Amino acid sequence: MPRPKLQASISESGRLTGRILIADDNLQNRELLEAYLADEGHEILMAADGRQTVDVATESQPDLILLDIMMPKLSGYEVCEKLKVDERTKNIPILMVTALRDMADIEKAVAAGADDFLSKPVHRIELKTRVKSLLRVRHLTSERDRLLAYLSEVEKSETN
Repeated sequence: MPRPKLQASISESGRLTGRILIADDNLQNRELLEAYLADEGHEILMAADGRQTVDVATESQPDLILLDIMMPKLSGYEVCEKLKVDERTKNIPILMVTALRDMADIEKAVAAGADDFLSKPVHRIELKTRVKSLLRVRHLTSERDRLLAYLSEVEKSETN
């Protein structure tokens, strides 16, 4: 009986690793976030605008998305809304990484479906801690879903 693939996983060193999509229109910001996460063993994907972010997320099914709010083609809010209504991407945690600090912006991000926030400039320890926490949630959610699917299959086979 096939089981859903878990992407977020625990490495041999005991670290929780995963596929992370970094979405920011500024190359230096993407490279900085990638450098901060480089030694953690994650697979890093990149997107430079909102449309590309939606496409990469849908195709690659990352375990976590680090999403800038102010991007061309689609804003981070629009990206978040699109991903949260799509069955294929709705459970991917989204960490908004933004220079915006107004409470109205944070409320708008929450309404769009953001799971957490980081303010720019990003601090390495804060980023790593939030990434680790959101990957843990993703891993546990995926494991729960896998087990529920397995139990459902067992129940079906027992009734036949």
